[in-house]
Amino acid sequence: MMETANNRGHDVHGPEADTVLESRILRTMGVSVTVAVIVSLPFAPWRTTVGLALGGLLSLFNYHWLRGSVKALIAANASDKPVGHSAARYILRYAVIGVVAFGAYTFGMVSLPATIVGLCSFVAAFFAEALRQFYIAVFRREEIS
Repeated sequence: MMETANNRGHDVHGPEADTVLESRILRTMGVSVTVAVIVSLPFAPWRTTVGLALGGLLSLFNYHWLRGSVKALIAANASDKPVGHSAARYILRYAVIGVVAFGAYTFGMVSLPATIVGLCSFVAAFFAEALRQFYIAVFRREEIS
């Protein structure tokens, strides 16, 4: 009685669902960066376009590195190993992203606001995922990931 007709037999909370969700968010981040760069090409100065591209690439890099760092932290914590090296990797990614963005800005290669907008590509991905989940829950009346 608790199942809807459309999601019978689907595991919506398993590891496969997490992998599908993560790949969908990563794909949406890439699409949002690509669209922003393509739209900015004819209308914005070149530093803005390069800033969007750099920020988007750093955002994708940050997402990938964050996943690895969090997995390492969880694994170290579960095995009662010291988490020093894993925690350092978690914090180091901020320094790397900051140095790359600051260096590109210092050498006049990018617009800093455009780089920050590019770094926020995860926001567009999360909004797209929220809208997708809302559509599925309201209009299709099912829970799916």
